[in-house]
Amino acid sequence: MLSPADNNVRALPDTELTLIADYVLRNDLKSELAFNTARLALMDALGCAILALQYPACTALLGPILPNTVVPQGARVPGTSFILDPILAAFNIGTQIRWLDFNDTWLAAEWGHPSDNLGALLAVADYISQLRLTHGQPPLLVRDLLDAQIKAYEIQGVLALENGFNRLGYDHVILVKLASTAVATYLLGGTRQQIIDALTQAWLDGAALRTYRHAPNTGSRKSWAAGDATSRAVRLAWLTLQGEQGYPSVLTAKHWGFYDVALKGKPLKIDRALGTFVMENILFKISFPAEFHAQTAVECAIRLHPSIKDKLNLIDKIVIKTHESAMRIINKSGPLHNPADRDHCLQYMVAVALLHGDLKADYYENNFAQDTRIDSLREKMQVVENKQFSLDYLDPEKRSIANSMQVFFTDGSCSEEMIIEYPLGHRRRREEGLPYLYQKFTHNLHTHFSPAKTDELLKLFESQSTLEKLPVNELLNKLVTV
Repeated sequence: MLSPADNNVRALPDTELTLIADYVLRNDLKSELAFNTARLALMDALGCAILALQYPACTALLGPILPNTVVPQGARVPGTSFILDPILAAFNIGTQIRWLDFNDTWLAAEWGHPSDNLGALLAVADYISQLRLTHGQPPLLVRDLLDAQIKAYEIQGVLALENGFNRLGYDHVILVKLASTAVATYLLGGTRQQIIDALTQAWLDGAALRTYRHAPNTGSRKSWAAGDATSRAVRLAWLTLQGEQGYPSVLTAKHWGFYDVALKGKPLKIDRALGTFVMENILFKISFPAEFHAQTAVECAIRLHPSIKDKLNLIDKIVIKTHESAMRIINKSGPLHNPADRDHCLQYMVAVALLHGDLKADYYENNFAQDTRIDSLREKMQVVENKQFSLDYLDPEKRSIANSMQVFFTDGSCSEEMIIEYPLGHRRRREEGLPYLYQKFTHNLHTHFSPAKTDELLKLFESQSTLEKLPVNELLNKLVTV
């Protein structure tokens, strides 16, 4: 009798694969809140992409592999004149969106940034739209893009709810690749079976290590890892559509499947039906380009800034109480070697905010970081876990990202203890944050476009109905430079 490892009878596709494929093929998503939020998320991600063009370390990675290559009916890259194949365009767009750690966020057992998926979705949607026009067919509309965006967010976010890849040392971009693979295959015209087959290819890739996000190896790969994941997703979708076979028990195969190899024999937990939950509850980074677990800590520091700015030399210690995820990700001492290191250091972000009453992307650059006062304040910080903050972080009814801060002085006095549970971009503060989200978009566009172009794009994104009716290729027409 054959052992399970020797049994060469092909099983039916793993149920997790069919669950995702059937969801992607749905055409009945109607949530007004989800589509409205998707519009805001698309706007915000494009603004982040445009702002990233101000940073040479980012722009050095953009463009064609071979200089001056232009692809007929290729996908465009926002803010540039590049016309690339959709696989490379996905890398470009995904890298732009993610570069400054300023795009939207999802926090659960696994963390991540669902707008990373727009690298794949924008590239594929623009390419498909232009291809359709050459054949006399209607292009995709932005409404179609928003539908695809909601689905990618939902796949990534629901898988993240109870599956902590980070605890095994794996990076969250595995979920970006999976979501982008499924939806890109759908946009490219894939059948249910092809979506399943493409998903098996994504799982076969395994997961990247989180090494580049953590001390002592934090580096700029974390700023292009999502772009890489979306590019790989489009590549896998394309290979599948050329006839590449799938591997139906990629998750559950004994000894060689993902569960046994990567998850130590444990299956994925998917306890929530796929719908529109993630988009409706997405977290916007409105105030600061900073790792999201630090957002409320930075807000605390900015609120304390006026009362302590003239007493910096009298500070004895700074006590920061935070949640368990922040303790693992951004609690960091010792030298910081590059901007990517600094924007994942809780103490650095708080020190800068206490000193300047603000936190901007430029504040992570090497020249700014030479200010000796920053490290002096870092050395006075005590970071401890507040158990209630950790519980509220995982509570599905709260999903708080709480931090508190109190400054103690050498004369025995102290500041008030500042406690902030929900950052400005949280669902509970959505209405309060909306004007600032538009301001962020406007500011980001102003760094690259003329006032007239900025005003045109802002008005477009303020109107749900106008934007949804716009062909995707025309949206990209408005975003490129010549």
